[in-house]
Amino acid sequence: MKVLQPTLAKVPWTLAALALVAGVLLDLFAPQPYTGLPLLAAAPLVAGATLSFRSALAVVCVTCVVSVAVDIERGRPATPLFVDLAVVGLIGVLALAVNRLIVRQGRDLALARDVAEAVQRAVLPDPPREVGPLTVAAGYTAAQAEARIGGDLFAVQETPFGVRMIIGDVRGKGMAAVAAVSVAIGTFRQEAEYAPTLVTLGQRMDEALARAAARSGPVISTEGFTTAVLAEVSADGEVLSLVNRGHPPPYLVHDGQLVRLDPTAPQLPLGVGLGDITPAGSVPVDVVRLPPGASLLLVTDGVTEARDKRGTFYDPVSSERMRRRFRDPDALVDALTKDVGRWTEGEHEDDMAILVVTRRRPPLAA
Repeated sequence: MKVLQPTLAKVPWTLAALALVAGVLLDLFAPQPYTGLPLLAAAPLVAGATLSFRSALAVVCVTCVVSVAVDIERGRPATPLFVDLAVVGLIGVLALAVNRLIVRQGRDLALARDVAEAVQRAVLPDPPREVGPLTVAAGYTAAQAEARIGGDLFAVQETPFGVRMIIGDVRGKGMAAVAAVSVAIGTFRQEAEYAPTLVTLGQRMDEALARAAARSGPVISTEGFTTAVLAEVSADGEVLSLVNRGHPPPYLVHDGQLVRLDPTAPQLPLGVGLGDITPAGSVPVDVVRLPPGASLLLVTDGVTEARDKRGTFYDPVSSERMRRRFRDPDALVDALTKDVGRWTEGEHEDDMAILVVTRRRPPLAA
């Protein structure tokens, strides 16, 4: 993209110049009564909509001079000459007014994006680099450069029960999604300290999100849900427990292999408002061993639903580029982000959040 920016910057100038040149040629060589006035007037419009104010003003002045010069060259009388100049000048003034409006709207949009990004960072700060026996890394890629705010969430927290973490995806975008994210993250941080199990933690988050959805207005509760994976690593880093609430499964990355950790039984997303259809005692908690140096890779559907030009979904397990040893969680996040970008050729249809926790290896004996 950086290589293309200089070329793209010349496009507005090229369009304005083409309109100006085409108008002059049509004025000089087209049979009467055809004139190039519409194309001459188009040059200031293009400049006003795409260039800076000074550049647009220069194009307007040049166009007015060219219009008068062409009319003199064609030997037109004074009245048509002044009419052409008035038309081009009026359109030029309107183009400059449009330019001012576009600049003002751009500033307002940039301010709104900055505020939204600040709100999201306040609600969803970067996770700590090290928690208990784990090293942590996270990454976020927006579907569009202009959309800095979305509904993906993640958090890592040390608790009396071990290190607990969550990755999730709130249905929707914008400030409504951030409000749901704030409820989800706030409830997670509070209840992760006291809920004795991941199942209980999920149930309390489900209740909090359902209450928040009910208070938000006359919206069907099943339209405002949050998919999530809740994970817990024991204090010694040996045992990994998982509860999946309708979210794409995580992956265990170790010794150059990726293993998808599918849930034993599917569960409803959080905040659906239907209550748990499975009795609390029978909700499955998947438990696996986390060897030293192994990583837990958690992603949102921006990864698993990324498609190539043929419509084929991305699968990190099948990717040769992901079958290698990563020196740290940052390297894994970076490799996955680049691999998805290569798969989609830079096109992202959804936001993409990645959370990686790696169990540190014990220090070598002296």
